[in-house]
Amino acid sequence: MDLSFLLILSLPTSVQYAIAGLFLLLVAGSVAERILASRMEAGAHRELRQRINSWWIMVGILLVVLIVGRGASLVFFAVLSFLALREFFSILPVRHTDRRVILALYLMIPVHYYWISLEWYGVFIIFIPVYLFLFIPFALLMLGETKGFIRSATSYQWAVMTTVFAISHVAYLLILPAERNPAGGPIGLVLYLLFLTQFNDVAQYVWGKTLGKRKIVPKISPNKTWAGFVGGVATTMALAMLLAPWLTPLSMPEGLLAGLLIGVAGFVGDLTVSATKRDLGIKDTGQLIPGHGGILDRIDSLMYTAPLFFHYLYYLKY
Repeated sequence: MDLSFLLILSLPTSVQYAIAGLFLLLVAGSVAERILASRMEAGAHRELRQRINSWWIMVGILLVVLIVGRGASLVFFAVLSFLALREFFSILPVRHTDRRVILALYLMIPVHYYWISLEWYGVFIIFIPVYLFLFIPFALLMLGETKGFIRSATSYQWAVMTTVFAISHVAYLLILPAERNPAGGPIGLVLYLLFLTQFNDVAQYVWGKTLGKRKIVPKISPNKTWAGFVGGVATTMALAMLLAPWLTPLSMPEGLLAGLLIGVAGFVGDLTVSATKRDLGIKDTGQLIPGHGGILDRIDSLMYTAPLFFHYLYYLKY
């Protein structure tokens, strides 16, 4: 029997159902794309096809590393943090003199994920927001360049906070004791967070396109409407409540609050990256993911939902 199939069978039943559900959604998306092919303009259809194909690849890679084991998953999220931080630096107005500091920040990524592998929560939670945040301005001072110092220090701190510290909370979900979540185990927690975060983006888009009229912040994101926001958050809350007993140790009322947290946080994360792009005068943060743009375009909501959901869960159940 194929090894990958055996690994899937070793997962909790609810996680197996979740994986099957994800593939059914991808199949449905692919079928819908074929049906809409003759009704859409060539450019719009090409972008839709690219988006769906990219989703197949992203979901496939994620599931493989999660099923293979904790070590592979930690490496995956460390690489994701590196690529996201690299992309962030590629769009920032970086000073030529700061190259050595930026190199040091890249080298801090495996160190940070090493604390996760050791399950050393105390160091994990302060390494970046305390020690690294203090290191960055000191390292910049040692370069002897004062022009642009404040902008560089704060932008580098924010880049590391969002792309490394925030995203690493997804990885730490895999370290939490499996016995505390017999329903879905660590993988169930990750699937719950990632699926609801992406579902919230889609739900807010659909509700906004269907009923949206009043814009929230048109100068930052003209497509964001109050109907999209309220409808998306309400839909995410309902789904989070239903999925909570299947994939997490949360009760249905606790899942409802988790959905509220993910819905609102995802909205704020999306707007934050949109504001960053507006400030820099760019449409996308990169071109790595066909149909989606860059990595930051894809994980913008997750940068907010991951730490907030993690600490909500950790406070209640761990």
